[in-house]
Amino acid sequence: LLDKTLEEAAHSRPHDVQLPISPNIYYLLAGNLSLFYSTLLEVEHFRTIHHIFVAVLCIFVLKQIIVDSIEEGRFVLDFEIFIAGFRQLPTALFACLCMFLYTLFVPYQALQIWSGCLKMTRFPNLLTVTLVVVLLLCHAAVLGFFPIYIVVYSNLGIGSRKIVLYEQIRFLMKSYSFLRESMPPLLHATDQISPPELSTYLYFLFCPTLIYRKSYPSFKNLFSLPKVGRTNVFLYLSHSVISILFVVFYFFMDCWQNIFAEILRFADRSFYKDWWNSTAFSTFFRSWNVIVHDWLYYYIYQDFLWLIGERARAGAMLIVFLLSAISHEYILTFSFGFFYPVFFVIYTYLLDYKMHEEQRKGPVWNTIIWICLPLGLGIFLSLYCQEWFAHVHCPLKEKTFWELVTPRSWYCHP
Repeated sequence: LLDKTLEEAAHSRPHDVQLPISPNIYYLLAGNLSLFYSTLLEVEHFRTIHHIFVAVLCIFVLKQIIVDSIEEGRFVLDFEIFIAGFRQLPTALFACLCMFLYTLFVPYQALQIWSGCLKMTRFPNLLTVTLVVVLLLCHAAVLGFFPIYIVVYSNLGIGSRKIVLYEQIRFLMKSYSFLRESMPPLLHATDQISPPELSTYLYFLFCPTLIYRKSYPSFKNLFSLPKVGRTNVFLYLSHSVISILFVVFYFFMDCWQNIFAEILRFADRSFYKDWWNSTAFSTFFRSWNVIVHDWLYYYIYQDFLWLIGERARAGAMLIVFLLSAISHEYILTFSFGFFYPVFFVIYTYLLDYKMHEEQRKGPVWNTIIWICLPLGLGIFLSLYCQEWFAHVHCPLKEKTFWELVTPRSWYCHP
């Protein structure tokens, strides 16, 4: 059934659609994705699979309503976990707003001052070093100490903490990319060149990419949906909301990025590739989050090779993995409020595996990847849940360094 479905979908897809190709990034337009999805729905077998998933979801909802009616006598809407997870959300949003305003104005003004005084001063190197040091101190205060202080001392929920920490990392990467791409042309220019406009930088802060460019491919028109009658609005909204809740991963990795891409008419929709077809972990890490991978590749991997030499590819790969592992561990540590380097250990194992892995192809290796992914995720969730409840039931009597870094689930037996 699946083979026949894929064969019919492949034959029915229009082949006259030309996609623009960039030397660095392959731009996949959302209109072509929508056209391909609509074409798939015209295949009877694919449409049946879609209906099966909708039917299973309806059965789950009906089962929950029946169980609540029998046990509680009513339909229970329990949002306590969400309320606790997003505790002090206004404080988190205020912190994000402060970091956004700082990222918008301070790096831009520093670039303006540097470009305006670079050709006039007698000591350009001294000016550059001074501005870099001042900007680093400001970054350390506003994008370093400030979000950590908010996370630690404001009694935020786990979800609110993650919002602050993810935005902190995003603003750091965005501001670095902006300065990294804007300073070399101004430094090596023989004639007077004006720095980028503020509107260009503002657009970059919102668009779903971490690589700064003065211009991006864009759509002339926004994606339009057919008009829906008033009687069908509730049914359509209910269907879409339930589908989004059912595919949370799809919402965060695809829908959330496409929201800003549609609003800003941003044409590059290659947020991820077909990571589900990966036959090696190296391919998986390059495919599942293209936005972050591009930033690490251009600004860490390539710059490291430029500084050290082409022979240091293993060292560059090690730096990229360590930076990624430390960033993930930093977010998890301050989100949950305890240090438990499970993610770091998994990353270390995957780095050792990747350093010795050869190019593997075939369905067997893809099956192995799909065995390792749920097993690793299950171990990760299990260990972090045990550590979380160990901190709840076994509070510290005295806070020493070794007590803070030692996993409490190893000796807590309430």
